Amino acid sequence: MTNSLVSIQSGTQTTPEVPYALLVQKEKHFALLLRAYIGTGLAFMLLPGTFMGVWNLISISARRGPGQLAPSWIQAHGHAQVFGWIGSFILGLGFYSLPHIKIGAKGARFWRGWLCWAMWTTGVLMRWIANSYLWHWQVLVPLSAVLELGAFLIFFQAVSSHKRPALATSKRLEMWMVTVIIATSTFLLALIANLALSIYVARAGIDPAFPHRLDQLYLVLLGWGVLAPMVWGFTARWVPVFLGLETPQQLPLLLGLLLNYSGIAVIASGFFPAGCVLLLAGALTVILALHISERAVRSPKLIGVHSSFPFFVRLAYAWMVVAAILSIWASRADRSGGIWGASRHALTVGFISTMVFAIGPRVLPFFAGFVRIFSTRLMFAALALLGLGCFLRVTCEVIAYEGHGTWAWKVLPISAITELTAVSLFALNLMMTFWRSPKSENLATR
Repeated sequence: MTNSLVSIQSGTQTTPEVPYALLVQKEKHFALLLRAYIGTGLAFMLLPGTFMGVWNLISISARRGPGQLAPSWIQAHGHAQVFGWIGSFILGLGFYSLPHIKIGAKGARFWRGWLCWAMWTTGVLMRWIANSYLWHWQVLVPLSAVLELGAFLIFFQAVSSHKRPALATSKRLEMWMVTVIIATSTFLLALIANLALSIYVARAGIDPAFPHRLDQLYLVLLGWGVLAPMVWGFTARWVPVFLGLETPQQLPLLLGLLLNYSGIAVIASGFFPAGCVLLLAGALTVILALHISERAVRSPKLIGVHSSFPFFVRLAYAWMVVAAILSIWASRADRSGGIWGASRHALTVGFISTMVFAIGPRVLPFFAGFVRIFSTRLMFAALALLGLGCFLRVTCEVIAYEGHGTWAWKVLPISAITELTAVSLFALNLMMTFWRSPKSENLATR
């Protein structure tokens, strides 16, 4: 990181024309911006996201079914998790990458990042309030969608306006970059769909919840079209080095993407079983392309993280396969939403959240100017509890919802509290990392 403050590499040439003081100023400002996005994401993850999800699951378990719980409450929880937590992380990391690319620009256009943060945070919070309390929801729901889309367009324009270094323009984009670009473009499509559905429910005048079938399709687009490919791209970028794996195979990764998005298109056409089979085929192809299931060919780089890091990365991808298999089962046999719910949970918590819990402590401290996470023990505890809670939730949701055993209703609240504990430990670990002084990090408990 120090080298990036001294000189900026453009292909093989060094560009010294940017003053060191300007580089330091830009670095500090974008680090502050990153902390704002990460802090906002953690707040949405803890309160409107996980805590509300726990409350929903306890209520459902007490009634032994979701029939009495308003769908708008459930969707408020999901929106806070996907947009408030993961979305804020994506935007923050995206803006943080800009100063290293546009370092030669005259002045730093910090206002875009802050305007995007204000609009995005306001939009997500507005949506949560509208869905939870039904306060002027006919106005707030579409307005929140406009704010979220507008914020993302600011981000999208800022990222897409970057010019690649002159000596690099002749080179093809690496496959991990292509994957992230496709996922980002799909995110834009999902936000447009969100605006359209928000206007639809506001005009219908019943409640702010999206209709069940449209919501199912929307969740498939978000989960398999945005979140999963985004994680695949960053996995291809970072994980081979961290785990000591072989370089990802470009063509199989592209094939996995094609299978995955073909599955989404088939599902959108109404053919759920065939589309879910394609999702599974795409997931397995991506695993083969990334060499996730293979042994390391060199020593993993575990500096600053717990030694269990490689295990949990592989466990996350195992959960992705479980999610795809459950989706095939759900498309044929789901009666009460239990199998579909288990599939979504295996994807969002088992795969996405586990990868964030594993990769986040490895890369986020470095971006903010630190070498390591505050505590590797807290990192392990968060991952272990998240895995346990996810296992209890996925298995017992199928058993309880589908009527295979009433005892499972008593386990579901335990799974929710276990996951809430894991999320709290993860948030605490990051907050302690960001709040301390870089000079004190060597004194941290590990």
